Amino acid sequence: MPTEIPQDWHQLAEAKGFSITARIKDRFHLELRCKTCAQTHVSKIYTLRTAQPTCPGCMADRRVTEAQEAGLVWLRGDPDNPHYSFYRAPCGHELRRQHELILRVGQGRTGVRCTICLAQSDAEKAALRGWVLIGTDPQGRAGYRLYGHCCGARQSITRQNMQTGRFDCAECGPGWAAAPSWIYVMAFTLSSGRQVVKLGFARDPDSRLNWQLQQDRDMPCSILRRLPVASGHVAVRIEKRLHAHLRRRHPTDVVDPAHYQRQIRVRSEVYEASLTPEIMRLLDEVGRQGSAG
Repeated sequence: MPTEIPQDWHQLAEAKGFSITARIKDRFHLELRCKTCAQTHVSKIYTLRTAQPTCPGCMADRRVTEAQEAGLVWLRGDPDNPHYSFYRAPCGHELRRQHELILRVGQGRTGVRCTICLAQSDAEKAALRGWVLIGTDPQGRAGYRLYGHCCGARQSITRQNMQTGRFDCAECGPGWAAAPSWIYVMAFTLSSGRQVVKLGFARDPDSRLNWQLQQDRDMPCSILRRLPVASGHVAVRIEKRLHAHLRRRHPTDVVDPAHYQRQIRVRSEVYEASLTPEIMRLLDEVGRQGSAG
């Protein structure tokens, strides 16, 4: 193996931020010392002559900094893919992520989630509704997971629907029309300071408020009243009767949707808060008549 190093190679290495320490391995390789971090690495002569050699030490320092800016700890590069590295997340789990993604996380353009913690969270939320998380969707849909129900059914459901309860078991679920429901009264304080109420029905009023109606997440809102109803079919009938009565007797208390269209995700059935006592009286009357049963 030749040991001599032509002077023009030294000049080329200096221009690219390195010094040549020796020819090693065979006639095609050199050992380069980085002038920035002083670490040495093996480089092909062809790479030195035709491109900019990459210093592994400087690259590792860069990955450490990028990880810190993204709130992670860089562990090591992926030996099977130069575009990926392994990181330690704040939860303590190890993640494998693309370098480009970590850069965007550090710039605040996106976030990074721990898949282990996400799966644990999905499993806990499913258990609260009587389901067991089995795994990923068999069809590969990113927003879906495969769940098992206590009745023995297996079903692909979106993660959001599992969180909000807006779904039925395909095997034993009664469907919204037959399932028990609620007539609700909700209060909202708009950004203008105006207070309004909404009368409606839902199988799950909390889900209806938090995942459907509340478009402005900073808007103060709450559920004032829940009246249990035997089924969604009965709830629709009661709700329509109540709205007809309110529009007929109190037309000036019906709020124009233009006042709440960017804060409450609904197009009608919103009233001035001053109408709340009348709405409560009507619900008391429905309860006494047993129409909710």
